[in-house]
Amino acid sequence: MEWLSAENVVAVATAVVGIAASAGMVWYERRVPRRKRIGYRVQMDNPIGDDVRSGIVNVRLGLFDETPGMADATLVLLRIENDGSRSIADDDYTGRERHGLTAVFTGRTIRGVSVTQPPGTEHLMGHFSPAAGLSYEDGTLRIPRVPLNRGEHFKLLVLLSGGDVGCPIRLIGGIRDGVVSPNRSTTPDDKPPLFSRPARLITVLLTVCVVTLAAIVVVRDDTPPPIGCARGTLTVTGSTAFAPVMRELAGKYEKDCAGSQITVDAHGSTAGVRELEAAGAASEGGSPAVVALSDGRKPGGLPQLRESRVAVSVFTLVVHEDIPIKSLSRADVRRVYRGDIRNWKQLGGPDRPVVLVSRDANSGTRQVFQRRVLGRGEIANSSLDCVHKDDASAPVVRCELDSTEQVLSTVARQPGAIGYSELNLATGFDGLHRLALDGHDPSVEELEHGIGDYPYREIEYAYIYGRPPADSLTSSFLDYISRGGGQDVIRTHGHLPCGTPVGLRICGQD
Repeated sequence: MEWLSAENVVAVATAVVGIAASAGMVWYERRVPRRKRIGYRVQMDNPIGDDVRSGIVNVRLGLFDETPGMADATLVLLRIENDGSRSIADDDYTGRERHGLTAVFTGRTIRGVSVTQPPGTEHLMGHFSPAAGLSYEDGTLRIPRVPLNRGEHFKLLVLLSGGDVGCPIRLIGGIRDGVVSPNRSTTPDDKPPLFSRPARLITVLLTVCVVTLAAIVVVRDDTPPPIGCARGTLTVTGSTAFAPVMRELAGKYEKDCAGSQITVDAHGSTAGVRELEAAGAASEGGSPAVVALSDGRKPGGLPQLRESRVAVSVFTLVVHEDIPIKSLSRADVRRVYRGDIRNWKQLGGPDRPVVLVSRDANSGTRQVFQRRVLGRGEIANSSLDCVHKDDASAPVVRCELDSTEQVLSTVARQPGAIGYSELNLATGFDGLHRLALDGHDPSVEELEHGIGDYPYREIEYAYIYGRPPADSLTSSFLDYISRGGGQDVIRTHGHLPCGTPVGLRICGQD
């Protein structure tokens, strides 16, 4: 029997293993607990006032006609549920405040709140009290740390005024080993499916692909095409914020492609672009084996440099842990970085002098901060050690450091310090916390889902000089970055790849 060759036996065995893996995924989804998750959605957002700016006409009778201040009133029904597979206890909420979650009704003022729950969960009502943290102010509703078993939910009926139907509504908070995120349902009280859509899709596709592969191999005996590896040496320079991504990609490429050597030597975006330009000028018309990563576009006047958009990076302001401030407006940030704010007590914080920990002039992170947040340059450097003023006339201590890691370490050990960093590097760093800007949290997930308008972000560009040959290590590595495995590494490090559908849209807009 000719088909009983070693290759065909392996192909059939692969198909069996693939089907077993699919069955194993189904068993895992049903039997093994996944991460904790709180989902929320707006089930109603309806005008009850006579103001029809939103274009929705409604009929008003009784108290809605007689109560003052109801001209632009709206009713919102917000559903909050445990749609994960693990129960959530009151100590699973990670905020330091007494309450667990915060609902923000942008552009509207809360007038009253009513809490409802489905039959059989009346025990939840005991958790909704001012003593447990239930309160509201302006457009902010503070929700207590309500324990929720799997599948449990409660609803908040909120009476608001001062805004239109459809104004953004966000739920903010953190869950240990879990997430808080919006969800969707086709009907108001649909239960989440037993298996997630990605799990169902992956299971079906895996089964189909493995069976098809086995069938093809049984019929044909073709050798799969090479992955397009190249030999030689390559230097990757530029952005220190994006350097961890490049180091992992370089290591993976070297492992997959024998005979390649890729060195990641990051000194800042501006320095990297200059190094690439100098190497190109010295190559006398050739294309040097150098790739420069830059937080934002290169300076003008460098026509030989060709660009590729790689990812969207999110950056964040960080402050020492002794500063309890959680959010600043861009106007306040500009006052801080002009030296107008010299002590944190001027912003409602402790009596602690402001210390500005900045990057050097070659830093793309700093250039993005100046361009996207400050709208101008920073004040002059006044300190070498980030502790003492070398210039007594300077309004505040301000120092400049060579890397993001140095900035984070200095902010964490220097009381009253504020600095900036790429988001993923700052996440989980002890001794400091991140700041929201204009009420928007630094979040790749919110950016990907179109929630909010967080300003401190930028596209990561990869620059090369001229046109390297198609079979060169430079071309091969750039192609490797843009493939599925490279996109996964970029996402793992907290960036949004430009090659994804959402990333393609954002990279095309900015």
